[in-house]
Amino acid sequence: MLSIKGKTVLVTGGAGFIGSHLCDTLLEKGAGKVVCLDNFFLGKMENLQEATSHENFVLYHDDARNFGTVQAILGKEQVDVVFNLATIALNYSFFNPFDAYMVNVEIANTLLELLKMEQYRTLIHVSSSEAYGSAKYSPMDENHPTDPTTPYAAGKAAADLMIHSFSKVLDLDISIIRPFNNFGPRQNAEGPLAAIIPATARKIRQGETPMIEGTGEQTRDFIYVKDTVRALVAAYENEDSRGKIINIGSGSDISINYLMKKICDYLGYDGEIERRESRKSDVQKLCASSDRAKKYLGFTPEYTFEEALKETLDWYIKHAKL
Repeated sequence: MLSIKGKTVLVTGGAGFIGSHLCDTLLEKGAGKVVCLDNFFLGKMENLQEATSHENFVLYHDDARNFGTVQAILGKEQVDVVFNLATIALNYSFFNPFDAYMVNVEIANTLLELLKMEQYRTLIHVSSSEAYGSAKYSPMDENHPTDPTTPYAAGKAAADLMIHSFSKVLDLDISIIRPFNNFGPRQNAEGPLAAIIPATARKIRQGETPMIEGTGEQTRDFIYVKDTVRALVAAYENEDSRGKIINIGSGSDISINYLMKKICDYLGYDGEIERRESRKSDVQKLCASSDRAKKYLGFTPEYTFEEALKETLDWYIKHAKL
């Protein structure tokens, strides 16, 4: 079994929601150096407040699509492993569908070419459950067909196919991790790319009416970001994960109506909820089978949904984000 301790790690998208938590966890676990690459499309410097105080943290403000940039960083920093979290949020599909698709494929191409050139040793690629589309059976294991419903999801699925096939043909050291619906502190709370939990809580705290798109009976498998980053580190350290696609989820799904009720109850809101038309191409059901994660990573979530939701909302209130 490998150890992340002492390794030099590049995190693409490291200033984002999940990426910044991963940077913190890597530093806590004794990584020799954590190198963050982010173009700050959604990433924020405030997400890196803990990481930047650490002497073993390095930040590059640039784009992971750029082959020359990534090659220069890998050479200068002598990187051992890359965690690829760079992407553009799903909702961007409705504004710029082509770029929402291509960003995933272009980054995959860059990282694969550099891995083939032996510029680093291991790629831990972070995909998305959106690649599956809506569940055709539940829970969804890694053999579930991919049927993406948005350009973002299609880009994720295409990048996964590309990376998985290259790992087979070229015998590259790669694991593909497919998280389900992440939530937690630092998730985007405002604007068209906001996530549902912080966006709903922000509206309630600001005296606005919370909103549900569609019936609210669509379901999601919510996984706390701290559990997700623990699984990502485990994917590197457990070499049995190589050459595999592995789901990361809680193993159960809840409806958006239930989620809304839990947020409203916690924040003491008993007012109206605005109902809007369904979002185009919205996935109706997501629920992960976590059997492979348990088998190859020894992973099961440490947080219940209720515990994680409380911790998340408390964080937003404390940091005046709502």
